[in-house]
Amino acid sequence: MVLAALSFYYPVPWWAFLLPLMLWITVAGLGSAFIASNYHVKALCKGTTTAKETAITFDDGPHPETEKVLDLLKQYEAKGTFFCIGSQIEKHPRIFKRIISEGHTVGNHSYSHSTSFGFFNTQKVLDEIQLTDVSIEKNTGKKAKLFRPPFGVTTPSIAGALKVSGHNTMGWNIRSLDTVIDDEEKILERIKKRLAPGSIILLHDTSTKTVRVLEQLLIFLKEKNYEAITADRLLNIAAYEE
Repeated sequence: MVLAALSFYYPVPWWAFLLPLMLWITVAGLGSAFIASNYHVKALCKGTTTAKETAITFDDGPHPETEKVLDLLKQYEAKGTFFCIGSQIEKHPRIFKRIISEGHTVGNHSYSHSTSFGFFNTQKVLDEIQLTDVSIEKNTGKKAKLFRPPFGVTTPSIAGALKVSGHNTMGWNIRSLDTVIDDEEKILERIKKRLAPGSIILLHDTSTKTVRVLEQLLIFLKEKNYEAITADRLLNIAAYEE
């Protein structure tokens, strides 16, 4: 509007009219890609505790590798939070039930984890959330209140769906990049450098590489007197509907 008004009095180059649009696209794109920006959805990304407590969260299971993750968590007396894909719950109900039976928290991570999830309309996002809620409730008797969007991408459609579903959105403040980085030592060092009281760590319970990183991380946490607890306990919120 300002540029349009100025153009009546001063010569304004045509490309100047594109600048606000390009700026908006850049801001919206970055806001969508980075969940901690809270651009579309307010996400819980870090606890406020000053105690040496952290939450290790796992995305994309349940998966056969989840069994090894659970073995390690038991061995090192740690608790985790698992954001599960609905279709994976249906493939591996026994592993999913084991997560619950061993005192870990589960959350909703969509039904399909489609690479196109960020382009779904509000109804399609809501359908995915509700389908996964059904799978979780069928196997636990509880309705999950925590949701983590696939890839950490948020959009107006996801925001609209969450207003209907009532889930709290869970982010992270330490992204391990365990699905991108091949070097296990680099993944571990990335986490260690960023660790602080209240940190929420993102891992994936879908690869042997991450299982090996997890063991070294749990040893490190023990050495530094950190306690690995569930995300809901760290944030003092409910993981399930009463």
